Amino acid sequence: MKDYLYKDNCDKFPIGMAYVPWQQFDGIYDNLEKAYDAGTVFPELDKPFKGRRCCS
Repeated sequence: MKDYLYKDNCDKFPIGMAYVPWQQFDGIYDNLEKAYDAGTVFPELDKPFKGRRCCS
């Protein structure tokens, strides 16, 4: 098995950056069944996937 954790390879990759917007706490779902379906109790984190498949 090849060891990909060599420190020699780190110079070949750029440094990654992340953007994490500030989130406001607006409360939690009153309906726990809806929260379970959404996967979160926080409505502001309920972001359904609306993408499409990359293959036809």
